Amino acid sequence: MKRIGILTSGGDCQGLNASIRGVAKSLYEEFGDDVEIYGIKDGYKGLIFGEYKLMKPEDFSGILTLGGTILGTSRQPFKLMRVIDETSVDKVKNMKDTYKKIGLDCLVILGGNGTQKTANLLREEGLNVVSLPKTIDNDVWGTDMTFGFHSSVEIATEVIDCIHTTATSHGRIFCVEIMGHKVGWLPLYAGIAGGADVILIPEIPYDIDKVAKTLNNRIAKGKKFSILAVAEGAISKEEAAMKKKDFKKARADMKHPSIVYRIADELSTRVDNEIRVCVPGHFQRGGSPCAYDRVLSTRFGAAAAKLIREKKYGNMVGLVNGKIVPVPLSEVAGKLKTVPVDCEEVMAAKEIGISFGD
Repeated sequence: MKRIGILTSGGDCQGLNASIRGVAKSLYEEFGDDVEIYGIKDGYKGLIFGEYKLMKPEDFSGILTLGGTILGTSRQPFKLMRVIDETSVDKVKNMKDTYKKIGLDCLVILGGNGTQKTANLLREEGLNVVSLPKTIDNDVWGTDMTFGFHSSVEIATEVIDCIHTTATSHGRIFCVEIMGHKVGWLPLYAGIAGGADVILIPEIPYDIDKVAKTLNNRIAKGKKFSILAVAEGAISKEEAAMKKKDFKKARADMKHPSIVYRIADELSTRVDNEIRVCVPGHFQRGGSPCAYDRVLSTRFGAAAAKLIREKKYGNMVGLVNGKIVPVPLSEVAGKLKTVPVDCEEVMAAKEIGISFGD
């Protein structure tokens, strides 16, 4: 009897249930009645505190299009995994004990960067693990695409599309905050797809005067409205030159609730036009997965089951040059896939006149 555990960790996103379904249906197809699948509740938290349940085949029916995760999730910072706090909980020991208590042959882990680091930690501790790359940020190293990304791009693009109509009607400038704390894949794609005039991402520090110049040039040409797709992690050139501790202090002391509000405030003294801010927030990670993510999640899930069948543990399932491949967790953990400043998407955006404020 094969015993396989599945957990989803970190922020939720579209495609988690589709991936869970892909893993489960492939395992049942491969092993039939000779496999038991255990759902670990609320991510690593459930693994730490022994909260899990034996799943049934019917639990995985009807969830392909369902947003969120049927297993629940939580954030358990990697840097605290080996820290024994005032509760005296040894997280690593507890996770290993739960794994052994269930008698798992393998644990399938769905998550983003922090999740992958903890998955690699469990691999180093001797557990059989296989992971899948999940995040709307598309910033997991070792895969060209993560599930959840394209669904979020669709939502962010629709927000910009809707903002376009009101911006055009009133002749206003709108700063739309798009998720992307450390990397700018999401605002880059949504900005291009939504026809933004300015895209600001963490990888390309901006000069606020150059952003203002772009907007003023549009006004001079009779274009009264403009759209800015601003990553929540966008940084100015001055901030980029700061030491890490100085940057953190500057952001902590910032009077604005987020960078998009500061940018709007700074532009208000440089551009003679009404400026508004739009923050779609968690809308971007909710709802049903798009068709692309349903297919990708299914492919990832089936590939994870294949790795289990072949006992190729310690790998993350990745998409590389259109093919599904195993990527060693030791290579994935601790790395971030940022936007290359000279990538084709950035170059194409600049070719059609989109400003990055640089």
